[in-house]
Amino acid sequence: MPKAKPFEIPKRVVWEAWKRVAANKGAPGVDEKSIEAYRSCLGDNLYTLWNRMSSGSYYPQPVRQVLIPKGEGNFRPLGIPTVADRTAQMVVKMILEPRLERVFHPSSYGYRPKRSAKQAVAQARRNCWNHDWAIDLDIRAFFDTIDHELMMRAVEKHVPEKWIQLYIQRWLESEVELADGTIGTRNCGTPQGGVISPLLANLYLHYAFDHWMQRNHPAIPFERYADDVLCHCRSQKEAEALLEALRERLSDCRLELHPAKTKLVYCKDGKRRAKYAHTRFDFLGFSFHGRTVQDRRGNLFTGFNPAVSRKALKRMNQAVRDLKIHRRTSLTLQELAALLNPMVRGWVGYYGTFYPEPLRRFLVRLDLRLGRWARKKYKTLRRRKQRSWAWLKRCRKSSPRLFVHWEYLFS
Repeated sequence: MPKAKPFEIPKRVVWEAWKRVAANKGAPGVDEKSIEAYRSCLGDNLYTLWNRMSSGSYYPQPVRQVLIPKGEGNFRPLGIPTVADRTAQMVVKMILEPRLERVFHPSSYGYRPKRSAKQAVAQARRNCWNHDWAIDLDIRAFFDTIDHELMMRAVEKHVPEKWIQLYIQRWLESEVELADGTIGTRNCGTPQGGVISPLLANLYLHYAFDHWMQRNHPAIPFERYADDVLCHCRSQKEAEALLEALRERLSDCRLELHPAKTKLVYCKDGKRRAKYAHTRFDFLGFSFHGRTVQDRRGNLFTGFNPAVSRKALKRMNQAVRDLKIHRRTSLTLQELAALLNPMVRGWVGYYGTFYPEPLRRFLVRLDLRLGRWARKKYKTLRRRKQRSWAWLKRCRKSSPRLFVHWEYLFS
């Protein structure tokens, strides 16, 4: 009779976890084994993983670190586990996520099922209308500074399964393969890019921030998307007192507020006209500040509203420039639309939700690039801008839905 495994992990859960990892795709880890390579021996690979997890002999491989540019010469370290390790983490996530969803605060929006960044932005907009002051919190290097001891205390509070505790501890402490090939150790933090990391990060901040706010400042609303946090206060005095309390609280949780990026913001609009150094902030790709808007009766007024931020516009513009549209003269207009539309559709779906005028001005400029492409492709249009604009206008009239931005701007 075969010896029973120390841990009972259903094979079906491992299979379902693999399917989710495969659907998410992703790059290979340190073993250089891609999704397709793992799939080629799927039965053996999944059995081996299940066997090791069930026996307690599963140890994760080092996480491959990739540095992602984040602007101004700075980089965000992204950790890429192997396909096997991502599958193992997905097994745990599938078990823990429904359990923790019942615990998490309703104003936490990041990396949670049926919740989105747009919902967080919409709530922030409503709270800014009703509160004169906002605290824009920036936690310095949050994912890299999570304290492992405090993290495991939070895990043990909700996880009686010893095997889940064991593997979370091993994932937290797993080594990192740096860009130069050297192996580094980690005594704090959880790698961004891991399947389980967002769930663990939410659990950590649930106790470091959400639960603390609910217990100590229940009347102060907030929005949190992972480590992006806004709090809303009715007075400057209340905001200053809360900020000082938050510094102390996060310090107790081994976290630090960024001194330059954390700030108090006065939500200045047509009715709130006091002077203050900071009257705008960025949140989840949107810039909040006073803007001219029109009410239902056609009257103009200044409202505190979100629109696509300058940083987001800069990233979008760089993405379009990287396509080098004017050089793709071998493509037809239809093929060019197929290349451009998926990217623009995402921008419109996200940034077009609130105060769309800055986004519209950016999208209008896409036609300038299409006009330049047309002048390089067709001899009859070369060095004749007006004729190329007329040609593009005829194309837009005959096929108004060919480009996503045409349908958005002119329908």
